[in-house]
Amino acid sequence: MLNLTDAFALGRLDAHDQAALVRQGELAVADLAEAALLRIEALDPALRATSHFAPELARSRAAQLARDQGPSQDSPMRGVPWMPKDSLDYPGMPTRSCSRSRTGALAHGGYPFTARLDAAGLVAVGKTSMPEFGLLGSTEPLAGPIPRNPWSLAHSPGGSSGGAGAAVAAGLVPFAQGSDGGGSIRLPASCCGIVGLKPGRDATVRVRSRHNVEDLLVGDSLMSRSVRDTAWAFAATHLQPDRPMVRGPSTRRLRIAVIENGLRGAAPHADVASTIRRTADLCAALGHHVEAAQWPIDGGAFLQSFEDLWTHLGADCVDAVRAASGGRRLEDLLEPWTLALGRRAETLPTTALEAAFRQLAGLPVQLSAFFADYDVVLSPVAATPPPLLGTYAPSIPADTLMTTMFEWIAYTPLQNLGGTPAISLPLFSSPDGLPVGSQFAADRGQEDLLLALAYELEVALPWQARWPSVSVATPPQAA
Repeated sequence: MLNLTDAFALGRLDAHDQAALVRQGELAVADLAEAALLRIEALDPALRATSHFAPELARSRAAQLARDQGPSQDSPMRGVPWMPKDSLDYPGMPTRSCSRSRTGALAHGGYPFTARLDAAGLVAVGKTSMPEFGLLGSTEPLAGPIPRNPWSLAHSPGGSSGGAGAAVAAGLVPFAQGSDGGGSIRLPASCCGIVGLKPGRDATVRVRSRHNVEDLLVGDSLMSRSVRDTAWAFAATHLQPDRPMVRGPSTRRLRIAVIENGLRGAAPHADVASTIRRTADLCAALGHHVEAAQWPIDGGAFLQSFEDLWTHLGADCVDAVRAASGGRRLEDLLEPWTLALGRRAETLPTTALEAAFRQLAGLPVQLSAFFADYDVVLSPVAATPPPLLGTYAPSIPADTLMTTMFEWIAYTPLQNLGGTPAISLPLFSSPDGLPVGSQFAADRGQEDLLLALAYELEVALPWQARWPSVSVATPPQAA
């Protein structure tokens, strides 16, 4: 029977290595899930990354896998634990989106994304926390829980997939699902020091119900600590079934454009600028051609359009809750930030939405022309290192958040509106020891190119031995 020391040791392995222990007969299929449950019970009281804990469901699923003598017996990740985000429908778990407006009713079905992961043999052990409906870049929902950054419990793990980032960084699970509509995979990956790939448009099977704006903006993947885990998850959930997995670096030398300032022209924090320059130097030392460049767009107009679309997303949430509220006060059901987005939408002229869709329609051609000269863009993920909790809380005045939060994330929304892929890699840290990710972006359909580069950088500057203070690297008795 596994003890906590065994569970922590397993938590230091990536998904590939955990799965290999089952395939080789060294562990029973149920052991990996049981170890994850032990790690969550030990570490989550400090981290608060878990919004829903599902030990019974996980054990039932593992037992089913152990009994199954069919094709799932050969599933590549059989028994490996993972955690969906609180907004992802998963059968047998509630979908609360960390909102007080949602009940604990269990979902009875999912979408092809979760079906693919089930078919691969993964075992869901719970759900991760997020800001209400994923509308903020920091995970501090009033409904709770508010996850802590495992590198410093006073700091945010980012958002909106903040609980997922914290859970993976601490080793609770090797995989946690993230959804990225404006940076929500890359921001927590940067803040927590893990790998975060935002796939481009039409790169994955359907994840959720149809929505005109979300379908255009949001990309989903599994966040992880190793490039090979991220590459496997991308292939496993790709729109094309049986897509080959990228398995290592390429010999191709790339033309890398470095864009240091945000879309409105603001310079990043000195620690972020240092990270990007060190990353550029590393790429140049590996033989890639590196030069400074600028995006071929009006960054201010672009961000304005993105903010207007984001406002409409928030307003859609308000409208849905109002319709189901039964006359209850919306202030008791929704956070101030969400309500403020609803009010802002009422004042936006229709021409603002027209301008946003014009931006969206024009970006593919603009970005394709840019990527004719460059293979990859290197930039910050966020304007500063991980912020202190409270900096972007939903109770901050909305006018302040509209300025400060969108300025902090002024590097990530371009790929969402453009439908192009990007990845955050944990190459460097700030002088205070907080992770600062480096973002690599490419043209549509170039996820494999980004993953091959990520493999190369992982070999050149390995991060596997780096663990936060609150993690499976801390002996259980001291955790």
